[in-house]
Amino acid sequence: MKRLSLALLLLCALAGAAQAQTYPDKTVRVVVPFPAGGAVDIVARHVAQKLSGSLPAQFIVDNRAGAGGAIGTDFVVHSAPDGYTLLLASSSSLSINPHLTVKQSYNPFTDLAPIIFLGYAPNVLVSAPSLPAKNLKELIALAKAKPQSLTFASNGAGTVSHLTGEWFAQRLGVKILHVPYKGAAPAVIDTIAGQTSFLFAVFPSVANHVKSGKLRALAVTGAKRMASEPELPAMAETLPGFESIQWWGLYGPPGLPQPIVARLNGELNKLLRTADIKQKFAIDGAEPSWGTPAELAAYLKTDSERWAGVIKAAGIKPE
Repeated sequence: MKRLSLALLLLCALAGAAQAQTYPDKTVRVVVPFPAGGAVDIVARHVAQKLSGSLPAQFIVDNRAGAGGAIGTDFVVHSAPDGYTLLLASSSSLSINPHLTVKQSYNPFTDLAPIIFLGYAPNVLVSAPSLPAKNLKELIALAKAKPQSLTFASNGAGTVSHLTGEWFAQRLGVKILHVPYKGAAPAVIDTIAGQTSFLFAVFPSVANHVKSGKLRALAVTGAKRMASEPELPAMAETLPGFESIQWWGLYGPPGLPQPIVARLNGELNKLLRTADIKQKFAIDGAEPSWGTPAELAAYLKTDSERWAGVIKAAGIKPE
């Protein structure tokens, strides 16, 4: 019986290896669980275009939006594990949304096969020039000197911009009133007008306003400074360990054969280092990344635990 089991395992391994040698031999669908035009969709199209040019098949983007990313993710979870249906997931859909949803149809740690960490974009902390704080340290001092006098805008309840503001207030040990908006545009407009004290926003949504002087950029929320904006300090320089990024990873259905995972991982590790990809990501205030499937799995765990703690401390209840 033991010899039979070993023989079956060997046959499965050989079959997987043979499958990887011919993979892909037909169109590969990259599911984006958000609408077209957003950051996740843009990254997916960059990646699909590059893979279509380097592997012998077309990679197409399939937008399946809804339920904070759960609809598209669930579709991939229940797809055949043959490498022809992949998921381009984000921190919103895997690190945050599961903590805000009572009935989650999938477990991001066990129901998806990690392939590679694709890249990330930090938020930028911006305020109106009228706010009497010209840098992060002065904003912290102002928040502590006048507790409950500041407000922060966000793109909506439960978004990365909201939770980043909550975490900032928690790190300072002060109360800062959250003002949610329906999207980035109105949040930016009211912050420019001084209706709210500050906002954590993706850089492309505020870049022109910063350059024109309508907004003041105080810091970025990545662990290090942005390559495209090196003069902006990272918040971690003042608040050690503070990191809030929107990140993207490529996943497959559970049971995706290891040789196919290795094929995709190896190809993308090369492509994500090209000058073309770096330039395309930089336009959107993002930076490409790379590494092993295990590193993606480890980062998801760390990021999920971070936001779970923030959500609990803020008293945000899942719906």
